[in-house]
Amino acid sequence: MFLGVDGGGSGTALCLVTGDGEVLATADAPSCYYLDSAEGEGVSLVKRVLAEAVPRICASAGIEPAAITSAFFGLPAYGEVSADVPLLDAAPRTALGHDRYSCGNDMVCAWAGSLGLADGINVISGTGSMTYGRYGGNGVRVGGWGELFGDEGSGYWIGVQGLRAFAQMSDGRLPPGPLLAVLREELELTSDLDLLDVVLNRWRGSRRKVAALSRPIVRAAGLGDVEGARIVGDAATELVRLVETTRSRLDFTPAETVPVSYSGGVLTAPEVLQPFANALAAQSQAYDLRTPLYSPVVGAALYAAAQAGESLNAHTLIDNSRRASAPVDRVPEG
Repeated sequence: MFLGVDGGGSGTALCLVTGDGEVLATADAPSCYYLDSAEGEGVSLVKRVLAEAVPRICASAGIEPAAITSAFFGLPAYGEVSADVPLLDAAPRTALGHDRYSCGNDMVCAWAGSLGLADGINVISGTGSMTYGRYGGNGVRVGGWGELFGDEGSGYWIGVQGLRAFAQMSDGRLPPGPLLAVLREELELTSDLDLLDVVLNRWRGSRRKVAALSRPIVRAAGLGDVEGARIVGDAATELVRLVETTRSRLDFTPAETVPVSYSGGVLTAPEVLQPFANALAAQSQAYDLRTPLYSPVVGAALYAAAQAGESLNAHTLIDNSRRASAPVDRVPEG
């Protein structure tokens, strides 16, 4: 029995997979992103969320945590604060009651799921952005530097670019386009200047809410907005830069065709995926853009099995992977 845990800024997903590749149970839990927790819990938040979620999914599957052969916990921000790594490594122990697990950054879940543990590169573009690739046992991360000076091509980055375009259209520095009407309606603005109140006062600059604006901005691009189209094109270019850098750092040979897949909400939009695919195909070296095989949480279970020296039944797992994207149990807040 293998447990995969995919932590994220908006929630934590869990998945139990048998040695035959059957997805036995799935669950959702609150976010374990501890760096900006409202209660200021720090790493204790991770421990608390897992202590509630792991027994819950085990109970729904009719097993005890002791029956888990191996587990992998993909945790957001893992490795980004060196002093916290030992604490994060210890956090799952109470929930499991044993040490047959490992921890890493949640980017590993996305790569393992999208490419089924194969060598290649996964592009993550959700609230933030980064790539993670593997080749011959070596792993490389590129990007993921946060919204203040990184995360190019992410939902947040698109949101900020769209807000900037809206402001400049409103006061005449840019020609008006459909973006104006789309965001006025989306944000229910009585006056354009109410945008300041919405984003800065009501939202307090919330990363998730700004990132969610990527959807109406992409929609405005589809309505013929010139700035919206430029933003989408620039986002695709930035994501391809991440891929190209990852390829170079992993030392793939120029003659190799490198598998690339993706995760996160931005590239699930065809209006963004197609420009990304076009930009990737225009590179001098070859890539094979693949639809993700599995969700990140299934990827975490795959990785847990690999860490234990076992491989799951791929055909059975493919048949059951859709169940892992529709949680059957939900762990409440608090």
